[in-house]
Order: sequence, then C-alpha cells, then structure tokens
Amino acid sequence: MALFDNGLKGNLATGLAIGIGAAILGPILVPVVASIVKPLAKAAIKGGVLLYEKGREAAAETGEVVEDLVAEARAELAQRHQETEPLSAAKPAGGEHA
Repeated sequence: MALFDNGLKGNLATGLAIGIGAAILGPILVPVVASIVKPLAKAAIKGGVLLYEKGREAAAETGEVVEDLVAEARAELAQRHQETEPLSAAKPAGGEHA
C-alpha cells in the first residue's frame, strides 16, 4: 500500500499546484486569449459568409446556363419536329410506296 500512498500524494500535490496556478493566472490569461481568439473567430466567420455568397452566385449562374441550354434544346427539337411533320403528312396512309 505504500506504493499507492506515494503516488496519491504526488498526484494530489500536482493537482493542487495546477489548481492554484490556474486560479492565479486565469484572470490574466482569459482576456489575453479572448483578445486573440475573438478577431480570429470573426475573420473565420467573415470568410465563411463570403464563401457562401460566392457559392450562391456560382450556383445561380450555373442555373442560368442550364436553363439557356434547355431552352435551346427545346427550340431545336421543335424546329426539327416542324421540318419532319410535312414529310410524314405527304406519305400514303398505308405506309407503302407506289
């Protein structure tokens, strides 16, 4: 049991020293750390907002391009349908050629 007693006393002393150090240095370090972390956090948030806005713009532009392509494809299909429609009307009803 002597082995556990020495280990326990050492851990208690270490824990006590850390606690006292934190109590003394805490009020000094917290404002310093906050003054460093706050601008970094704001910069990260600003970057995220800008990235989000750029992403929305890119998605909107992509959507416009896709809409234009779909409209062009539909116009070409309609034109092809109009061109082939008179040919199908000229064929005999039985589908046989004379």
